[in-house]
Amino acid sequence: MRKRTMEELNRLSVTDFKSTDKFPLTLVLDNVRSLHNVGAAFRTADAFAIEKIWLCGITGRPPQREITKTALGSTESVAWEYAASTVEALQQLKAAGYLIVAVELTDVSQALTGFHPVLNQPYALVMGNEVFGVDDAVLALCDAAVEIPQFGTKHSLNVSVAAGVVLWDFISKMLAAGR
Repeated sequence: MRKRTMEELNRLSVTDFKSTDKFPLTLVLDNVRSLHNVGAAFRTADAFAIEKIWLCGITGRPPQREITKTALGSTESVAWEYAASTVEALQQLKAAGYLIVAVELTDVSQALTGFHPVLNQPYALVMGNEVFGVDDAVLALCDAAVEIPQFGTKHSLNVSVAAGVVLWDFISKMLAAGR
């Protein structure tokens, strides 16, 4: 066994990535305070070829050193937009036909393992603040909520870890259904 070389990985250039088909997923960061979480979200969004990231409220925006360090160049490949209000961003996404899914523990949240995205339906996945979660006004606009099953003493994951888990779950289900 040996690690593959960079040449063998056949990675897309930023220009090629921008023109490639993306999964119909948008990540919405609702007042995420950690710039490292923001950078990791960019890197994950690039890895999974999602459409866009919305950076809302107090969420930091590139270029900032902590974002750039964690993102490893993905702030150049992943489309992003800023909205002063997450509610405003979600209203735009709803008008464009997206189903809005909060990643949050709520009284009606469904286990991620039981949620099955509809083929070709665009989704916006809302990740909340590290302390307060998804804002109540934002939850009111969501069509569904999913939670990541956890079996330890904690009931939350780091924002960037949760984003990776949820994006991979959605994409693996989309691929299994024929994209």
